[in-house]
Amino acid sequence: MLVAGIVSEYNPFHNGHAALIAQTRKAGATHITAVMSGNFVQRGEPAILSKWARTRQALENGVDLVVELPLPWSLSGAETFAFGGVSLLNAMDVDILSFGSECGNTADLLQAEKALHSDELREKIRLELKSGVTFARARQNAVAGLYGEETSELLRDPNNILGIEYLKALRKLNSDILPFTIKRVGAAHDAHAAEGGVASASQIRKLMRAGEDFSELMPPSSEETAEREIKAGNAPADIALIERAVLAKLRTLSPDRFAALPDISEGLENRVYAAARRAVNLEEMYSLIKSKRYTHARIRRIILSAFLGLESSMSRGTPPYLRILGFNQRGTEILRFMKGRAALPVITNSSDIFSLDKNGKNMLELESRATDLYSLCIPKIAPCGLDRTMGIISI
Repeated sequence: MLVAGIVSEYNPFHNGHAALIAQTRKAGATHITAVMSGNFVQRGEPAILSKWARTRQALENGVDLVVELPLPWSLSGAETFAFGGVSLLNAMDVDILSFGSECGNTADLLQAEKALHSDELREKIRLELKSGVTFARARQNAVAGLYGEETSELLRDPNNILGIEYLKALRKLNSDILPFTIKRVGAAHDAHAAEGGVASASQIRKLMRAGEDFSELMPPSSEETAEREIKAGNAPADIALIERAVLAKLRTLSPDRFAALPDISEGLENRVYAAARRAVNLEEMYSLIKSKRYTHARIRRIILSAFLGLESSMSRGTPPYLRILGFNQRGTEILRFMKGRAALPVITNSSDIFSLDKNGKNMLELESRATDLYSLCIPKIAPCGLDRTMGIISI
């Protein structure tokens, strides 16, 4: 067995994801595990399809085992998101970490990662931040000044940045996993048009919400799953459907409660608190908080974290368990391989919960509450309890 791991959102699963899986197999991987975000994603939004539908899409298109990335890590910026995902793959003892990047060159990304953990760079970033730019821009400017434009250029593109964060996580964990990247194909991240049959996930989500055709942008089985979910009223999920609930929750929170949220720093909690008292819709709230320093994605994550009851302390360290969302026949082989080797408890049924410590049980309870709220984000409202009753997807 040569097991490759992929950290993913599959929001939704599309042709670009299928291309990465195909290239990973071509490189020699016999089995593929995906660590996948649950029902809420890094953009600070509910996933367009439920985690169970997206698990099915992945399993029908080359992934053998899907493991859930717990909520505090899936609803985080690139560094924490990457560390959580890589931590789970490391705990599973996979051989390869596979990911797409704009540059497609592992050596170049390793060079950039090496540059990012120097003491000199941290001081340079601190000085750049004083000009009021975002952290990403400050870091890019600092790298350009110390290591040259070529290395700095790698920090312009989102998949390069995420790839570098994967490499940072491998170093931090002292992991033996080998990184493997391919050049990302098709449309750029957040592009508004497809290229070579590959569209950005954001463009596909836009088409799904508008009721327009997206069939050529997904593998056939993935498109069939999406259409089935839409017809059943289970998709597309949209935070607009819970807008008043979010506003209501935020109006009850104190500045201290906002200060405990992930992604809050430098007095931002006061700005968020003031916006929550004044805004009459979410777009107005985002606009009131937005500045050159804070990206829209970060602001959306803060608002959603407040609604879901997250705190910054929840994503410290590594996730506490390996929760299996789905598998196929090869996936059962990975599970057998993991037995006795996995560095974290493996959750495949309700009885496994008893093996968890207090932190693990609290995390599962948080996940369950979040799913209950996700069930309000879909066209046909679902009852509570799905996180405990849906079961594992088996293909």
